Amino acid sequence: MTLNNLRFTLLFLSLGTICFAQGLKPDLKNQSPQKVELHKIEVDSLELILEDYRQSMKLDSLWRIQLTDQSYSRRLENIIKDSLENNAVITEIPTELLKERLATINAKTPFNIEYNESLESVIGYFLRREKQGTERLMGLSKFYFPMFEATLDKYDVPLEMKYLALVESALNPQAKSRVGATGLWQFMYSTGKMYDLDVSSYVDERMDPVASTEAAAKYLKRLYYMFDDWDLALAAYNSGPGNVSKAIRRSGGETNYWKLRNYLPRETAGYVPSFQAMLYLYEYADEHGFQPQLPMSTYYGTDTIKVKKLITLDQVAKITQTNKELLEFLNPSYKLGIVPFEENKSYYLRLPYEKSGLFVANEDEIYGFAKEHLVENEESLPKNYKADDKINYYVKSGDYLGRIAEKFGVGVSQIRAWNNLRGNNLNIGQKLIIYPKNVNAVVEAQSKTKSAKSSAESKPEFYKVKRGDSLWTISRKYPGISVEDLKSINKLNNTQLKPGMKLKVSKS
Repeated sequence: MTLNNLRFTLLFLSLGTICFAQGLKPDLKNQSPQKVELHKIEVDSLELILEDYRQSMKLDSLWRIQLTDQSYSRRLENIIKDSLENNAVITEIPTELLKERLATINAKTPFNIEYNESLESVIGYFLRREKQGTERLMGLSKFYFPMFEATLDKYDVPLEMKYLALVESALNPQAKSRVGATGLWQFMYSTGKMYDLDVSSYVDERMDPVASTEAAAKYLKRLYYMFDDWDLALAAYNSGPGNVSKAIRRSGGETNYWKLRNYLPRETAGYVPSFQAMLYLYEYADEHGFQPQLPMSTYYGTDTIKVKKLITLDQVAKITQTNKELLEFLNPSYKLGIVPFEENKSYYLRLPYEKSGLFVANEDEIYGFAKEHLVENEESLPKNYKADDKINYYVKSGDYLGRIAEKFGVGVSQIRAWNNLRGNNLNIGQKLIIYPKNVNAVVEAQSKTKSAKSSAESKPEFYKVKRGDSLWTISRKYPGISVEDLKSINKLNNTQLKPGMKLKVSKS
């Protein structure tokens, strides 16, 4: 089936869906006169309905632009930092009124919301300098908060924790911090792995709104069990439970966040006030004149489909005539725009609700079209590496263990252990076994090391014997080369070596 034919089929079904939703039926022969009158429609009336539909889609596209604009998230970390550097308290409302409002919030939440100058300053900062950005967040939260609340409620976590994602990522599912924390809830790789968030060259489940929210709820619940206090759970979420435990010891056993705040890392000191400031701004948005744009799309206006074969977001966008930016927003965990397929792992595609039914009804044709195009471009598709997959890395000029370890997100000691290395010396063309954590570097490394491997295999490599060397110790430095290999390729009759000898250490 050609793309145009497939589009026509889906368009025809779309119009049928609209007519059905409006109670329109083309065949009125067997209907009673009353029902005929009820369902009869003129062509110009149908045009009005379709015009309304087109207009709503136009308005919807404006909201989608808001959804996919992620520039504000890049500033939030600096906003929190800057708000703490003001020596003078920023006040935008009378202090006494703020105290009354905070007391009202405190009475109905499990958090310890009490007035202090730091909190007043953060609230004033957002009101004075970031009102427009906060309005955008409020509009975007209309999309995410229903899903957050359902998941938090499932694990008996206070629903107010939904505001945590505002502070963590400004609701950008692809946000990444300087230290590598990723997603709406800013999981580090190791913490995400603890909660089954997989990372590969195709997929980063820390960016999956559903999976990451589930993980965040479980983690927050665990932190609450550790400290029996939601404010301390918040602090531990940001800086780690070890830092909070240390702060409690240094403060003489205090468990009130505001009393041990000075013993916490500086970033965490600004973190909880920013969370509480967001809670306040949402609670009193009307009083401060916030006017967020209401969403034309909602989270519950979408649906998920389990993928049965590999397909790309670009193909889905073209076939279903769906805005590609919206698809990328709904499916942020697919880093390369490819939805993979594995026998023992489920991957899901999220679509606008009106498109999901059409996709399911035409799956065979859609996957057939996708397969034809994938066959044509199969060699250009990158391999889907898992974060725990083993790869072979060939040392190139300028490499050293620390540099390679940083590149792949692993430790120097791990590389030594995987390759039986006793020291830090490496040779150009030497093969190293790596179990990478930073899979983004894998695809790049694979393409570059192919040429290095080819070069290493075409040119013989030599090793200059040092005092104390033996064939066995030399073979340990070159994985894949045995003592017998060294004897054979160097035509040695015995194992005796002399300092200064040059041994060939490649099989080429």
